Amino acid sequence: MLRKFRKNKKGFTLIELMIVIAIIGILAAIAIPQFTAYRLRGYNATAKSDLKNAYTASQAYFSDNPTGTVDLASVQAYGFRPSNGTTVTMTGPMATMTGTSVYNVTNATPYSIDAGGNLTP
Repeated sequence: MLRKFRKNKKGFTLIELMIVIAIIGILAAIAIPQFTAYRLRGYNATAKSDLKNAYTASQAYFSDNPTGTVDLASVQAYGFRPSNGTTVTMTGPMATMTGTSVYNVTNATPYSIDAGGNLTP
């Protein structure tokens, strides 16, 4: 039926283009929320990794200063570098040391660690 309206067979009809655009819209509606969730999981993994690295640096600090009190500057002196966008805190003496880490985005999970190395979300 469309052939009698088409004199030149080059190109696409408006209906064909609208169907393609609708399919792309449906795929985008599915993909964008999933992409947001994947990014948030990546941010949380970064915060957790930074906290574990800060804990390791604090243990190195305590091996040299067993009676000292750890803070962020002292763990940075022992090689810890936080990732961009992550807020990390480390405080306290060896027996009661605590640390926290969170990525600076909405809905990011804050993580904490205690002197025994127990990580809690």
